[in-house]
Amino acid sequence: MQNPARSSTLSPPPAAPSPSAPVAFYAPHQKIYPKAARGRFRRIKSALMVGLLALFMLLPWLRWDRGAGLPNQAILFDLDSQRFYLFALELWPQHIYYLTGAMILAAVGLFLATALAGRVWCGYTCPQTVWTDLYVKVEEWIEGDRGARIRLDKGPRDAGWLAKKTAKHAVWLLIALATGASALFYFVDAPGYVADLLRFQPGPVATGWILFMTACTYAMAGFMREQMCVYVCPWPRIQAALLDDESLTVTYQDWRGDGRAPLRKEQSWAERSAEGLGDCIDCKACVQVCPTGIDIRDGLQMDCISCGLCIDACDDVMGRIGRPGGLIRYDTQSAQEAKAVARKPAPYRLVRPRTIIYSLVMLVVGGMMTIGVLLEPTVDVSVLRDRAPLYVTLSDGAIQNSYTVKISNMTRAPQGYRLTVSGPSGATVTAAGGAAAGAAPVLGAEPDTVQTHRVHVRAPAGAAVAGSTPLTLTLTRLSDGVVHQAETVFLAP
Repeated sequence: MQNPARSSTLSPPPAAPSPSAPVAFYAPHQKIYPKAARGRFRRIKSALMVGLLALFMLLPWLRWDRGAGLPNQAILFDLDSQRFYLFALELWPQHIYYLTGAMILAAVGLFLATALAGRVWCGYTCPQTVWTDLYVKVEEWIEGDRGARIRLDKGPRDAGWLAKKTAKHAVWLLIALATGASALFYFVDAPGYVADLLRFQPGPVATGWILFMTACTYAMAGFMREQMCVYVCPWPRIQAALLDDESLTVTYQDWRGDGRAPLRKEQSWAERSAEGLGDCIDCKACVQVCPTGIDIRDGLQMDCISCGLCIDACDDVMGRIGRPGGLIRYDTQSAQEAKAVARKPAPYRLVRPRTIIYSLVMLVVGGMMTIGVLLEPTVDVSVLRDRAPLYVTLSDGAIQNSYTVKISNMTRAPQGYRLTVSGPSGATVTAAGGAAAGAAPVLGAEPDTVQTHRVHVRAPAGAAVAGSTPLTLTLTRLSDGVVHQAETVFLAP
């Protein structure tokens, strides 16, 4: 039989949910009000925020003289001419391998940064973090710090509330509009498009792009904020595979801080230590400044972006209560374990297998890209054989195959290329509408264009060709004798 005294202290069993009541599978979103932090990591974040925003906004306005008839914007993705201009470098669609190399460098560089210091990319240089930081700064400037913003949202919807909210969202929209326009300026001539805007003649595609980027910036930096980092971005789920015991992460020194309890008035640290209490006074300053709203004292979490603001907040509290800083700090798991046992700092191992491998991959890929830029060809030749018909038997018994030759002239001057072939015995080549068979045709290419030519290759009657025979088309540039070759096949019965 149940003890009546004990049963009186138990909570009643929860009521069974109504069959008609909807079941909630997800917790409702709790708005986060990050408090302004002050310290070295906050200064680093602010400096990077200003620098990266200025770089993004100003880069499209840099000029670079490439000569007459060419865009003078230093960085330009020219979709009309299918060119990417990066200062002195001009990339054609044929140079897609540079994009591949750049993506490999970016990915491996991110792996290396994560192996060294956790999610420092997320905490300091990710665009979501940079723009969210800016939006929070605007919010603090107009509505006040954390406590004032909470009181404003919980208070009456009066004229003061309306004025502050209207001013905040107006500034947010202006920032988003400037972001959308700056994103467009990497694809069009910035001064030219501004002139079109002033004449009220913006193109529909460009206008749609600006509005799209404006809406994305406004929504992600103004409202979604930490939800982008926690739910949308895949990186938090990938980073666990890249961290090891020697990776620097933001850590709470539990061996020093636990047990947690408020600091009582007139309580000495000797008395506190005798009671088994640690340096953490449970002020929750680290939680209040966190942009994702986590408690770092619970250990390393997927939501942590390693921004270090909790370190600034904790160091400030430790300084005011007369305790040494570093209760929350960048540290490694192996160092944490060593300190918990021996109370001595452990050295940080920068060089270890995964950092060596990542560095070598970046070095190899970067070196290959550098060599490719230095030895960048000034012409690209591609050959496409006609498939209908595969071959033609002429009246004299000769076999003819037709090909489309595309010459990408990447120079600033018109070029001529003498075309010869080798493969089937006695084969000759003619250009459609050109000289008669027997004379090596000359194919022209206008400057900075892709020139297309149709050519015919004939094997004389009685030549020892059957099935598929390798065929080499050789183009010799008339101006300097540089040779370019393209491989294909010659088909016969």
